[in-house]
This record gives sequence, structure tokens and C-alpha cells, in this order.
Amino acid sequence: MTKLLHHVDIPFEKATFGMGCYWGTDSLFGATLGVLRTRVGYSGGTTGAPKGKDIGDNVEVIEIHFDPTQITYSNLLEMFWENHEYRASARLKREYMTMIQYHSEDQRKMAEASKAAQQAKESEEVVATEIVPAGPFYPAADHNQKYRLQGHVDLAKGLGLTSELLQTSHVAARLNGYLVGAGGLEQFDAEADLLGLSDEQKQYVRNYLIENDGAGIAC
Repeated sequence: MTKLLHHVDIPFEKATFGMGCYWGTDSLFGATLGVLRTRVGYSGGTTGAPKGKDIGDNVEVIEIHFDPTQITYSNLLEMFWENHEYRASARLKREYMTMIQYHSEDQRKMAEASKAAQQAKESEEVVATEIVPAGPFYPAADHNQKYRLQGHVDLAKGLGLTSELLQTSHVAARLNGYLVGAGGLEQFDAEADLLGLSDEQKQYVRNYLIENDGAGIAC
């Protein structure tokens, strides 16, 4: 049996976004070529680590590790703007606010330029996105990591996902997206063998990918 591809040990960069409920964004980015792994959690606040369900003034965010030779930070920013509500008129509670946390000066410049370009398209709306330095990241509880994948209990069990792997596994990130229709069938078929899936696992995921193709990413 082929070994499951949990770990991809290559140089990477980080991107951190607040895009509302993190379950959907975890699926969206997880199935994106060039993304190595994802994890969701809380950041951007002043109140420190969440205490149980009390997250203080932190924001739900996704942390993305990506291979810059396959996908650029600009590509990720395009996905950021295309896949969430960033307008001030939406009046979202702080937990679900729109935020870009930059990890370098280059990221800051690209984020600010992209926000300005987005604002130029919104003649009657204010782009509410905050752009701030990346701060402490507090991982969400295990049941919130790879949420859609974990809904497929037998499949998730077959991947042998530990608490650590829920935040670091490459194959888990991919399947968390494919199962809701993200990524597309052609992409899945091209990399299914590389992911180390059994024939039964591949067919199971294909069935759900086909069923949910085009359904969009929702929380």
C-alpha cells in the first residue's frame, strides 16, 4: 500500500487571512495547487489566547503554508477577495471580520496594493479589510480542523489523523477541499496516486467531488 502523503518537506511561505467562518476557507485553500497545508484558529486580538468558547477580540483566521514556486502570494490575495464578504455594509461581528495578516514587508505592500485596487472597484462601498502584522496564532480545537473531512468518519479514520496531523497533513488538507467540490475532478485524478490513497478511498472522494462540483464553499 502506498504511504499517505501527510508531510511535504519543502521550503514554504505563510499567508494568514480572516475571511469569516474558517470551515469554508479551510476547504477552499486546502484544495488549491501550491498549498502544502492549512490550519485554522484565532489571531489579531489583544486579549490573548481564547479561553474555551470565549475568543476575546480575536478573529477567525486560516494560516496557509504555500510553495511560492507553484502559487504566489498575489494569487492567494486574488482568492481572498473573490471568496468572502469584505464590505463595511455587511456589519459582521469581529470574530468574522475581514483581515490580512502579513508575514513580510513584501506581503504588506502587496496586500495594501490589492486593497486599494479592490476599493477602486467599489465606488459605493467601503472595503473594511484590516491589514495588520501577523501576531500570535492560537489553533482552533481539533473538531474545527479539517471540519468537512472529519464529517466523513470512516475516511478520516483511515487517514490516521492525530491532533498534530489535523493541522499539518497535506493529504488531509486536500481531501477537506475535494469532498466539498473544491479543486476539481481533473486535479484530483492527477494527484490521487501521489496522495497515497487506496482505490476505495479514491472512488469515495471522486463520488463526493462530482456530486458537490460547483456547489461553492459555505460554512
